[in-house]
Amino acid sequence: MRAINTALEWITRLAYLNILWIAFSAAGLIVVGLFPATAATFAVARKWAMGQTDVAVFKTFWASYKKELVKSNMLGYILLLIGYILYLDFVFLTVSPSNMTAILTIPFLVIGFIYVLTLFYVFPSFVHYDQKIFRVIKSSFFVMIINPLPTLTMLIGTFGISAILWKFQGLAIFFSMSVLAVVIMMPAHRAFEKINKKQAIYSQKRSLEEDIQKVR
Repeated sequence: MRAINTALEWITRLAYLNILWIAFSAAGLIVVGLFPATAATFAVARKWAMGQTDVAVFKTFWASYKKELVKSNMLGYILLLIGYILYLDFVFLTVSPSNMTAILTIPFLVIGFIYVLTLFYVFPSFVHYDQKIFRVIKSSFFVMIINPLPTLTMLIGTFGISAILWKFQGLAIFFSMSVLAVVIMMPAHRAFEKINKKQAIYSQKRSLEEDIQKVR
């Protein structure tokens, strides 16, 4: 019974968070509300990943939504612009009769794949670190590069959730972005903790070296 109650609690939390994401995206007419609502969803998922499972969902969501309204939209539309440029490049490669397109196809696919993988870390980095927009994108790229296992976990999890939602499309109202945010945020948080530990060890090593030099 305890396991069933826990499962029902999480189902309710995820459904509630997803409804908040839909409602606040619609409140901003999608154009203004989508990215702040997404950032707020990841902010709640971050609290859960940190073990704060009893956090007030609406309070956390609303606070993040208000705080990141402008910044998250700027970040989101910069990413959309980059994605649109990549899409135009793809269209060019598919319609161009030049023999050079065959040579350029592989580099383009690599760049496109890196772009998609970097996207997995953008909103987790955005809600985890207090950084400027371009710093968020840069950090997301480097975290993705040095953490292949969490990135693979995100990729598999996203494909799995997408496949389930494609087959049972009615579930998307209650379990789409909220579930994806948790599936992405959990490995991202582990990657951030790993980086923080390495930085702490490096700082301790530097401090020890400086102390030794002072003694000398």
